[in-house]
Amino acid sequence: MVSSKVLDWPPVANGAISKHQGTLTNVARWFSFIEASHPKIQGTIKAAGAKAKEKRAAASKAGGNYNIGLNNTENGYSGYLHIGHAKAAFLNDYFAHEAFDGKLIARFDDTNPAKEKQEFEDSILHDLHLLGIKPDRVTYTSDYFQQLYEICERMIADGNAYADDTDPDVQKEDRLNRLPSKRRDRPPAESLAILQEMKDGTDFGRRHCIRARITFDSLNGAMRDPVVYRFPEFEQSKDEDGDKEVSQPIAHHRTGWAWHIYPTYDFACPVVDNIEGFWDFARINFIRTFLSKRTLTKVIETGIVLGWDDPQMPTVRGILRRGLTAPALREFMLRQGPSRNAVTMDWTILWATNKKAIDFVAPRHTAVETEQLVVATIIRGGLAAPYTEEKPKHHKNAAVGTKSADAASFSPGEEITLMGWGNAIVRDIAQSGTTAGSPVTGKTEKKVTWLAKEEEGRRSSLIEAELWTFDYLLTKDTLGKDDTLDDFLATDTATMTEALCDANMATVEANTIIQLERKGYFRVDKAAGQGPRGKAVLFKISTGGKE
Repeated sequence: MVSSKVLDWPPVANGAISKHQGTLTNVARWFSFIEASHPKIQGTIKAAGAKAKEKRAAASKAGGNYNIGLNNTENGYSGYLHIGHAKAAFLNDYFAHEAFDGKLIARFDDTNPAKEKQEFEDSILHDLHLLGIKPDRVTYTSDYFQQLYEICERMIADGNAYADDTDPDVQKEDRLNRLPSKRRDRPPAESLAILQEMKDGTDFGRRHCIRARITFDSLNGAMRDPVVYRFPEFEQSKDEDGDKEVSQPIAHHRTGWAWHIYPTYDFACPVVDNIEGFWDFARINFIRTFLSKRTLTKVIETGIVLGWDDPQMPTVRGILRRGLTAPALREFMLRQGPSRNAVTMDWTILWATNKKAIDFVAPRHTAVETEQLVVATIIRGGLAAPYTEEKPKHHKNAAVGTKSADAASFSPGEEITLMGWGNAIVRDIAQSGTTAGSPVTGKTEKKVTWLAKEEEGRRSSLIEAELWTFDYLLTKDTLGKDDTLDDFLATDTATMTEALCDANMATVEANTIIQLERKGYFRVDKAAGQGPRGKAVLFKISTGGKE
C-alpha cells in the first residue's frame, strides 16, 4: 500500500539520526545498525555538537510556538488520507511555505509491488489538493533502491546483517522464543554471495531473506534481528483453466523488473528519512474515532459506511463531505503546533472552529420537515395575488446576496412571527412598510418557520430534500487495549428526514454550505434534481455545541 504518512521538506540531514534518537519512532528502532553502516555520522556529530546543543536549547525555550529550532532549515534554501495525516500535512506545508522558503515533498513508500497502485498515489495527491496543499516535489522510496541496496551490502560486510533461509514459520517461532537463527553466524562473504543470488532472482536466492544482526533476545520483539531485505508478496491469480490459485511475481509499477528484492518498510523509511531530512511530529487522535487503515477497511466491509468518502468516515474526503472546511481544519491543526506529545482531541473543538468560518458566509434558507408539516388554507381575506420580493440571504452579510420570498396571508387566530418576513395577526402582515390593515410590531411568543406554496405554473414549486444527520461510529471515547471494535461499533449512526425547502434551493449548487433557519448548517451533497427521485440531499454540519 502506498504510504501517505511521510510528507516533508528537505533540510540538509547532517547527523539527523543521532540528534533525534528517541523522537523519531522508526529511526530510534533502527538506530544501532544504521549508525554502524554510516561511520561518517560519528565524526559529523562531534563536529556539529556545539551547534546542535545550541539549537536544542532554542527549541526548548520555544515551548509550544513555532520557533522549534528545526534542524538544518533556514530561509532562502531550498489508499486515502485521514484526519490524523492532515496534521502532518498542514504543519509541513506551514514550515515549508510560510515559516521558511523551503520545498514541500510528498513521499510515497512503494516497497511492496503487490500492493502498489497508481490510483492510490493519485488519490493521496487529490486529498492534498482538497486541503489546499500543493507539494513542490513528489518522491518515492524506489528512487533510493540502489542506495538502500548498497547500505545492505555494507551492513553484511561489516557483520551487521546475514542471509537467512530458515522456514518462515520456524523463524517466527524462534523470534517469539528469543532464539538465535541457525544462520546468524554465517560468514559475511557467504551472505554477500546469497544477496547477489537474491538480486538476480534465482531459485536459491528466493529461499532467503536478509536480517539485521542486532539482537535475538531483545525485550522488544521488533528488534530481534528484523528482516531488512526480502522478496515481495506474490500476486494471487487463477490458472488458465480458472480452477486453482497460482502465485507469481509481479513487476514494480515504477521500476518494472529492475529489482527482484525490496527493502522492508521499517528498514527503508528511516534511511530515506535521513537522506531527505525527515523530522517527526506526534500523531493526533480524536475521541470515538479510529484511524487504523485496517479498522477503517473493516468498517467499510460491514456496510455501516458506504466507502472512504462516506461523511461518517474520518478520512479527508469524508470530513470535507460532511461540511468541514479546509481553512478551518488548517487553523485547528496549526493551533495544535508541532507538539511531540500524542493527544486525543474532542471533535467539538474542531467543529466550533468550523462554525466560525462558515457562519458569516452561509446563505440562509428555509425548510419544513414533511412529518411536521401543517397545511393552512386561506379561505378569504388573503392578498389579491401572490408576489415575490427580494430578501437578503444573510441578515448580517449583504454580500451573500438576495433570495426571493413569498408574501401571502396567514390563517387567522393568533399573533405570530413569520420568520424572515414579519409579524402577522388575523388580518395583516407587517413587511417592508407595506400593510393590509394595522401593522403588528410587538414581540410574539411563537416564531414560525413557513413556506408559501403556489399553484404550478405561477412560480417555482418547493424543493423536496433529504436532511441527513450523523453520529459517532464508536460508542466509547477511547478503546482500551482489551476492547474489541465489534463491542463498541455503533450501527444506527445516520438519520434521514424528508423536508420541503424554499424555491430558492433550486439554484443552489452541490458542495454549497447553507443554513436552514432554526435547523442548523448543512452542506449540499446533491443539488435539487440530482438526488434520489430528484430530491436535494443535505448533510448536517456539527457546530460543536448542543445539537
